[in-house]
Amino acid sequence: MHVFWIALAVVFAGGIALGAQAPINSALSRAAGNSILATAASFGVGFIALSLVALFRGGIPGASDFKAAQPWMFAGGLLGAFYVWSALWSVSRLGVVTMTAGLILGQLLVAMVIDSTGAFGVPVNEISWQRMVAILLVGAGLVMSRL
Repeated sequence: MHVFWIALAVVFAGGIALGAQAPINSALSRAAGNSILATAASFGVGFIALSLVALFRGGIPGASDFKAAQPWMFAGGLLGAFYVWSALWSVSRLGVVTMTAGLILGQLLVAMVIDSTGAFGVPVNEISWQRMVAILLVGAGLVMSRL
C-alpha cells in the first residue's frame, strides 16, 4: 500500500479519536468537577500509555535522547495541554460539531501560515486559491453549524 494512503488512514483514525476525545474528557471534567484536573488526568493516562508503548518498542528514552532538542521544541506539550483543556471546556457550551469546526478552522489557519513560511522545518507549500477556498468553506461550515 502506498505510504500516502497509510498516512491518510492513520490521520483519519486520529481525527476520529480527536472527535471522541473532547466529549469523553468533558464527561471526566463534569465527574471530577474540575476541568484542569480532568485535563491533567487525560495527559497522565496518555503518558502511561505512551510509556508502555515505548517500553515494549525498546525502552524508555532518557534525557540524552533529547540532547539535540532546543527548549522551544517542548512547547508542543503546553500547546497540547491547552488544546485538550479548550476542547473539554468548550464542547458542552458549543456542541461537538461546532467545537470541532472551530478547532479545525484554527488548525487550518495556523497550518497555512506554517506551510507558507516553512516554520519549524516543514517543507514550504505556497498559499493557493484552492487552499484559501477550503479554509473559507470550513469557516462557512462553522457558521452553518450554529444556524
